[in-house]
Amino acid sequence: MNWVQDLLTNPNSIAHIVALYSFVIAAGVLLGKIKFFGISLGVTFVLFVGILVGHFGFTGNPSILSFLQDFGLILFVFCIGLQVGPSFFSSFKKGGIAMNLLAVGIVALNITVALVMYYALQGRVELPMMVGILCGAVTNTPGLGAANEALQQLSYQGPEIAMGYACAYPLGVMGIILSLIVIRFICRVNLTQESEEIQRGEEANPHLKPYTISLRVENTALNGKNLLQVQTFLARDFVCTRIIQEGHMNTPNANTVLHIGDLMFIVCAEDDSEAIMAFIGPKVEDVNWNDPSYQEKPMVSRRILITQPNINGKTLGELHFSSMYGVNVTRVNRSGMDLFAARQLTLQVGDRVMVVGPQDAIERVANLLGNQLKRLDHPNIVTIFIGILCGILFGSLPIAIPGMPTPVKLGLAGGPLIISILIGRFGHKVKLVTYTTMSANLMLREVGLVLFLASVGIKAGENFVQTVVEGDGLLYVGIGFLITFIPLVIIGMVARWHHKINYYTLMGLIAGSNTDPPALAYANQVSGNDAPAVGYSTVYPLTMFLRILTAQLLILLLA
Repeated sequence: MNWVQDLLTNPNSIAHIVALYSFVIAAGVLLGKIKFFGISLGVTFVLFVGILVGHFGFTGNPSILSFLQDFGLILFVFCIGLQVGPSFFSSFKKGGIAMNLLAVGIVALNITVALVMYYALQGRVELPMMVGILCGAVTNTPGLGAANEALQQLSYQGPEIAMGYACAYPLGVMGIILSLIVIRFICRVNLTQESEEIQRGEEANPHLKPYTISLRVENTALNGKNLLQVQTFLARDFVCTRIIQEGHMNTPNANTVLHIGDLMFIVCAEDDSEAIMAFIGPKVEDVNWNDPSYQEKPMVSRRILITQPNINGKTLGELHFSSMYGVNVTRVNRSGMDLFAARQLTLQVGDRVMVVGPQDAIERVANLLGNQLKRLDHPNIVTIFIGILCGILFGSLPIAIPGMPTPVKLGLAGGPLIISILIGRFGHKVKLVTYTTMSANLMLREVGLVLFLASVGIKAGENFVQTVVEGDGLLYVGIGFLITFIPLVIIGMVARWHHKINYYTLMGLIAGSNTDPPALAYANQVSGNDAPAVGYSTVYPLTMFLRILTAQLLILLLA
């Protein structure tokens, strides 16, 4: 039975380490599905199982544990960056500016409360441990990874800061949800009125989504003008997919000449429709665009999947679908959302374009764009590892800050995060195909996260129980709750009373500012609409970036 003992206790055995991680991850994921008061801790439970097995002496070679911890962190952070990259810069537009400023306020107040507690306790809690408590209080695991990586740069030899994280995390999740309830009570929120406000807002504010309309040409100034001239005069972007002239239906192009009485089927942005009607002519309701008597060639509409890498990064205008292929693109579906097919819209691998025209022309366009689903089944491994390599190089660059004796490095968390955000947004400009299916991205991200959590838990487990029972574990819990609760209530009241933000949107904003999926699930359950998801996705990219960066900077600047 020596092989059993070797499998269970030999820290240098590869089989022992693989078995140990497999048990910790499997048990942690399964236990994380159990709900306490309707809330589950999810994959974070892997950390607690790792602490438990570490407490009972099951561990591994420290260098192997550190490698798996750092590699898991890099993989996790990089996949997050790829996911949020396309929306990172657009989240600052329009109403997103105010929401992101409120989220920045929450991050700043979290740090302020942590520092006030640190100085008020007069050194009873070390700064690295306070940063660990801060990361647990705001339920941000990547921040913990960034702080750990910064401590390695400083050759830190103190207690594992994961202890503070583990103590603060459970009540951090509860504190976020409790703050939502308290804000609702203090601000006297009427949920029925909030729902009606959301509904009125959706009806009153047309988004830039595809809108179809049939028009009759009655503006005499347009008689004899071609379609390109009309678009230039109007200065509004629209696509005319079909036109009926003298009883015949055709697919128009930029040179198609208009005449009084022509019928046009137009796709445009919804908030441009009134201006287009006023310029061209009245809306017509009784046109059957599928009537075969109009058509010399059968007109079909079809969604075509972009899988050709050489299309990645090109705009619709550059491909000249109308003049070269005799078809019109009316909309583009990206990540489940329909976008109006403006000429300046940049196409990406994975987009689905709606094309209208004769069957033979559409087949030619399908061959041009690829339309081969199997190509998307394989993740773009080259892009991922080129990005990781560039991220590590960027994270290793020393950045000199005045007043600091040694340069600061973004490290294994900050470097890959910034590079992945840039690749996710601008990768097509350097011919990098960044498309990864949501399931592939989630798989890589979750594998990285559980490797990191299991490693941190196993390393912290040896002294965890002693810290909680005999040390300052309960103090860590109390500090963490204050770090969670105070900023959320303050910013929540500011958002309601000063910015007049809808309560359901505010719930998503608060969940996103803590990058906390359980809080978002609670908000979705209460609201029954998409407002929390909108608030969450608006502030999530910037908040995730700030949480990772500030956790690292607190260590490097103050430790």
